[in-house]
Amino acid sequence: MNSNELGARIRAARLSKGKSLRATATDLSISPSLLSQVETGKVQPSVSTLYAIVANLEISLDELFETETTKTDPAPEPRPSRPRTPVQRYEDAPEIKMENGVSWSGLAVMDPRGPIDAILATYQPGAASSVDDTFMRHEGVEHGYLISGQLTLKLNFESYVLRPGDSLCFDSTRPHVYVNDGDVPAVGVWFVVGRSPDDSGAASRPVRTVVDALDAISRVNGEAQSAK
Repeated sequence: MNSNELGARIRAARLSKGKSLRATATDLSISPSLLSQVETGKVQPSVSTLYAIVANLEISLDELFETETTKTDPAPEPRPSRPRTPVQRYEDAPEIKMENGVSWSGLAVMDPRGPIDAILATYQPGAASSVDDTFMRHEGVEHGYLISGQLTLKLNFESYVLRPGDSLCFDSTRPHVYVNDGDVPAVGVWFVVGRSPDDSGAASRPVRTVVDALDAISRVNGEAQSAK
């Protein structure tokens, strides 16, 4: 996905929510000019800016991967563009390229509106998740596993150097930033668990941890058994 496609999808999501560019920019604490440049593909957002955008528009990262836009409809409803099969082929994986040499590839999912975002993240040498080492925060619990390269996680006042085979897990509302200070790309698998299912009732309780996700599955299975 190039910057023009990404920008168009962000704009479509914003319009579908009935939000103006200026109001959205104010909510994001960025200038309307910057948001406009992101939406027109003139500027690639950083990881932190993209997280802020999807949180403000109340969509998932995977919905952003999946949303299709047309010239005749400036605000289409998100709909799947990838087949919902158990296996997603390498060539079918959608990709978002961002500022500072960071790219995300969407992993296979069953429901783009579900509570889990799954990505393969690549940080090129010198890349960072935000501009000028600015820390970011977002909803959810972040799980990661580094496959290759070296990546530094700065979490609050502590720094952790991740090497191949290292994994992480922390509350994403804690200020954090990722930086690749190495000379080779850092590649890892990331799962962010933390958005509320759309259903009403008990199932609408925010899923913030894997335990919450398992509890939600147990409730669904229990309801299914009761319905028999």
